[in-house]
Amino acid sequence: MEGKINDSLQSDVEMHTFGNGDLVDGGRRRHYESQKDDDSLTQIGKKPVMKRKFGFLAILGFSCIVQSTWISPFIPALSMLDCRSRVLSSPGRTLANSYISGGPGGLIFGFLLIWMGTLAVFIGLAELSSIAPTSGGQYHWVSMLAPKSCFKGFSYVTGTKVQKSLLPIMSKPLTVSTGWLTVTGWQAAVMSSGYVSATLIQGLIEVVKPSYTPHLWHGTLMMYSVVAFAVFCTTVLGRFLPKMEAGMLFIYIVGYFCVLIPIVWLGPHGDAKSVFRTFVNNGGWSSKTLSFFVGLTGNAFNFVGADSCYHMSEEIQNASRVVPRAMVWSLIIDGTVGFTMYIGFLFSAGDLQAALDTDFIYPYIEVLVQALQSKAGVALMLSLILLVDVGLMIGVTAAASRMLWAFARDRGIPGWRRISEVSFAYSDVATIFSLGAQVNSHTSVPTAAVFTTTIFSVLIGLITVGSPVAFNDIISLCVGSLYASYLIASALLLVRRVQGKIKLSSAPEMERRNNFPGMAGDLTWGPWRVPEPFGTIINVIGVLYLIVLIFFTFWPPATPTTALTMNYDIVMLAGVAFLSSFYYYFWAYKTFNGPIIEIN
Repeated sequence: MEGKINDSLQSDVEMHTFGNGDLVDGGRRRHYESQKDDDSLTQIGKKPVMKRKFGFLAILGFSCIVQSTWISPFIPALSMLDCRSRVLSSPGRTLANSYISGGPGGLIFGFLLIWMGTLAVFIGLAELSSIAPTSGGQYHWVSMLAPKSCFKGFSYVTGTKVQKSLLPIMSKPLTVSTGWLTVTGWQAAVMSSGYVSATLIQGLIEVVKPSYTPHLWHGTLMMYSVVAFAVFCTTVLGRFLPKMEAGMLFIYIVGYFCVLIPIVWLGPHGDAKSVFRTFVNNGGWSSKTLSFFVGLTGNAFNFVGADSCYHMSEEIQNASRVVPRAMVWSLIIDGTVGFTMYIGFLFSAGDLQAALDTDFIYPYIEVLVQALQSKAGVALMLSLILLVDVGLMIGVTAAASRMLWAFARDRGIPGWRRISEVSFAYSDVATIFSLGAQVNSHTSVPTAAVFTTTIFSVLIGLITVGSPVAFNDIISLCVGSLYASYLIASALLLVRRVQGKIKLSSAPEMERRNNFPGMAGDLTWGPWRVPEPFGTIINVIGVLYLIVLIFFTFWPPATPTTALTMNYDIVMLAGVAFLSSFYYYFWAYKTFNGPIIEIN
């Protein structure tokens, strides 16, 4: 009898070694992790330190909420460029440009083009996330995919000799630049999302209290409050984040119908010609075709954040399969709800000129008032949209901090020792601020990375008080930087694929050791891939799409340009590339060798 009891206890409370060697109750952890997930990390040289708490539904909700395409028509700054308040955020400014440069037809067909192009890009990136499901994402894949002639080989990896040859020195700068582009893009996305939430709050206040007059510092303080709430949810409530995201997916879908149906049912109805066949060129360009392409970048902002789920890879169960599935399905869902919401909004927008001439600070409120004929209804609708946007902010903060943590883990940024630490999010708030804490049996969170992201947002947010234009140019990096990092990874994947240097394997547990960054030999596909020749065709489409989109990202919204309307994205992007290269050649070259092989 005693033997049976002991056997039962051993099966219920099984002890395993996790991450840093701490012994953990296997019975309580069995649901969150499996040996297969740990193997997927060790096969690319990384030590598992995060608790795998996200399933498919939770990470699908996470990815859908971060994109939140259907709320875009209701972002205050989309209100056909309200120049009176001067509190426009960059995403709204670019969305308004899509309308100004293309009109309703340009907005609709531009959305379709961006949706299909983004889907092509992320099908390829989904294949990479299946090969190497790591929070580092693009920069890790670049170091893994770069041809042998571009690598500076590792002399020793975790004390074990792997490769001693010294090859040309372009690999590490390319990897560090890709990492900086991704980190910068996500940090800008945090600030952008926070400011969008602030403008939504201002719009809601104006509906409830028409005498309200917004000021720049109001938006800054509101942005800080939203950022603080997001930090609270990702740290103190971090253990509940998967359940929150699954619940937010339900709110996101239900909210879509709660907003779309009243607008379409109660609002004025336009005709199909005015929506689908009306193209304008209000930017002063030489043709409507050129104007259409200039306006594409506004729609591109709709899908910024589609890579959020693979930055959470190390916290997802069965990541090599779940991450690519969630990524593709989220794009399908968000593209569908966003496209239909745009059509419904434009059909029911009524007199847009009257909306522009309204007494409301944000003209989009006039569009909703025309449709609903009730300020109370508008307030309820804005509250629902704000709830979704705050959920977006939580997801963006989580993804940005994981990306920052992963890059710090590989010593790619200043202060990497502190930022790369992982502590535990639990009910004891004191432990949250113990940034040196080690991983324990509770939900692990890169707390130092979360607070670094917060500090960065707070400091940059101060710029809005003095120069909204400068703030807009800084946060516009979230489009240029992220799409540039997608292009580098997608192009290298295409080269490998055309050369036939990514092989199938019937025994992945034996062959996928070659997926270490910097090692010679072919890579092996993960369990999720697109069969040939469709994979190559989609990859080519994705690369061509990114080249065209990035090219037009640097164009000004209209001509002639002034100091206020000039597009400084190329300057900001070049600045990121210069600073990252400067940091590498004068400092980081001593410590940064690409993704560190922690397990051989």
